[in-house]
Amino acid sequence: MTVLTKRPASVAMLVVAMAAICALLLALPGQTVTTKYMNDLFIFIDGVHRVSLGQVPNVDFHTALGPLVYYAPALGYWMSGHLGAAMPVGMALLVLALAPAAAHILSSRLRPAIALPLAAFLILIAAVPINLGEGIGALSFAMFYNRIGWSALGILVILYLQPAHARPYQRTLDALCAALLVLIMLYIKVSYGVVSLAFLGLLLLDSRQRVWAVAAIGLVVTAGLVVEALWGGTAAHIADLVLASEVSGSLKTIDELASVVFRNLADYTLFGLFTAFALWRTRSIRDFLFFGFCAGSGFMLITQNFQNWGIITLPAGAAVAAEMLARSGSFEAADKRRRSWAAGTQLLLLAFILPSSIHHAAALGLHAGLASTQQGQAVPLPKFERIRLVQLWTEGDYPVFSRYLASLDDGARALAGLEQNVDRVHVLDFVGPFSAGLGLAPPQGDSTWHHWGRTVNEYHYLPPEALLRDVRIVMEPKWPIEASTAEGLRRIYADYLSERYELAQETTDWKIYIPREPSETVSRSSGSDPEDNQDLTSSSGG
Repeated sequence: MTVLTKRPASVAMLVVAMAAICALLLALPGQTVTTKYMNDLFIFIDGVHRVSLGQVPNVDFHTALGPLVYYAPALGYWMSGHLGAAMPVGMALLVLALAPAAAHILSSRLRPAIALPLAAFLILIAAVPINLGEGIGALSFAMFYNRIGWSALGILVILYLQPAHARPYQRTLDALCAALLVLIMLYIKVSYGVVSLAFLGLLLLDSRQRVWAVAAIGLVVTAGLVVEALWGGTAAHIADLVLASEVSGSLKTIDELASVVFRNLADYTLFGLFTAFALWRTRSIRDFLFFGFCAGSGFMLITQNFQNWGIITLPAGAAVAAEMLARSGSFEAADKRRRSWAAGTQLLLLAFILPSSIHHAAALGLHAGLASTQQGQAVPLPKFERIRLVQLWTEGDYPVFSRYLASLDDGARALAGLEQNVDRVHVLDFVGPFSAGLGLAPPQGDSTWHHWGRTVNEYHYLPPEALLRDVRIVMEPKWPIEASTAEGLRRIYADYLSERYELAQETTDWKIYIPREPSETVSRSSGSDPEDNQDLTSSSGG
């Protein structure tokens, strides 16, 4: 067994320090800054509001996202005391949750020259508030669950290597770290959890790691049973996943698959070089299966994501290959050529991951700087005053979202002008920010997120009796944040709205409906007033 040039404890401490610095950069400003995907941000904030009032994901509201997507920022909200810090503090907590596993796994299996750059790369992926593959100025916490999933999976695959140091309780720590990572992935986005369980299945082929891999699977199953006993939403979550898959789970076309390959062609080329170098030395079928797993599972995941770049299993697999070559070139009898190959692959790995690490560090620092100086336009809802829309060096999406914020201000004033009590508001759009932004009681049985063609379409949707069963106020936007979604929802639910609701107020940006009186509802359902039905149908198409 090879010996690393520095004590693993020092490497582990540096990994934890990196995670702590990133967590502080996220949490300390206490503000959320965004330049893009503000509507996605409101998905999570709405869920945080619901959870803080006692609602349970998939039990009290529908979502295809894992419960950690809501509970992590909800814990950030509880710690900070305001919704503006919920996302950055929640992200900081997730980064810190990954840190112990990253520290143990990377320090025990990789030499410092590989472990430390890879640790910075993976931790920054988890912490950076941008969608992977987008520019430094595209600040957003949208789809943060993908970044956490990629980071956790990247750490997990390093477990393929045998530890370079036999620590006390090595197998126990390996099993605990693997189980932690798998559980995070399972409960933040199930596709990452399925891939991580498949990886543990691959480890069962290695007799030297089989014991702790079986133990990790057992821990995951046991923890899952405990979570289900507390949560009780697994069956409902699966039903929501099935509904979403019926909308967007169709097979990709050849053109779409080819596009994914070409966007990540440079990464696949470099990964192919590392794979070829490693297999040239090891000549192992099991190693071949591992590298195939990294390439194939990463490709499958990115085809399901709204993401141009970022198959993180490729650089993680390349790190494993670099370590294999370093070990093969570290014996005294090894010739100079072998040692040169090992050193060269480590430099190539650094070239592979360093540009992305610098990019993500710059984006994280930019968010921290903007948040600390309270730049940008505050969201005009009382509970969202620490969520700010910023325009940077390019106009970007700023005009669109600035106009959206103006419509929210108009909607809030309209709700304040209603004669009845305002609560249980549902918005026929991508997301509804009014419950959280105004501190209103949310409805039960509806969803935190509608996206036409991804979670809902004309054939697959929640029945109106389920979606609107607890809704007192329905808001129809004239200036929706996602036009195709708003239009589709109007078509689907128009008949139900015409029977059960009436127009109470109309403003520049909104139509607001409240429930009809029971006798009036019965009268309309029997067809006694067709003109009102016709009027609502025509307004829904506009």
